[in-house]
Amino acid sequence: MSSTADGGTTQSGQTDHAERLGLSAGMVVQELGWDNDTDDDLRVAIENTLDADMVDGDYGNVVDAVVLWWRDEDGDLVDGLVEALTDLVGGGAIWLLTPKIGRPNAVDAADIAEAAPIAGLSQTISASVSKDWAATRLVAPKTPA
Repeated sequence: MSSTADGGTTQSGQTDHAERLGLSAGMVVQELGWDNDTDDDLRVAIENTLDADMVDGDYGNVVDAVVLWWRDEDGDLVDGLVEALTDLVGGGAIWLLTPKIGRPNAVDAADIAEAAPIAGLSQTISASVSKDWAATRLVAPKTPA
């Protein structure tokens, strides 16, 4: 992965970030919360990794993962996470993408830590995925057999 002077990454770096999200060709990934401020290079890298377009909220079938773009101004995070669970297959992950701290509409890590368990999710890892966006992986906790 190569970095740019402004702290971003080149296209190969974005592809690395997409692969670090645990996404792979053939997966069906639903994208929620897209807006004009989302990172288009990261979106393209994700779709290149999938070898397909991401589906939207109207897809109507189960998905392997959800990419949820979320900003502080988007409302109640618990509601957003519960909505993201609607089409998610058991064992799938929600990748919550939020503006990095210091960027407009950044979401405080404490807000994510508080909202996740209320929505029935556990936070597993966080990663920087672009110059302006951070990713947090959320999964439903495993239940004892």
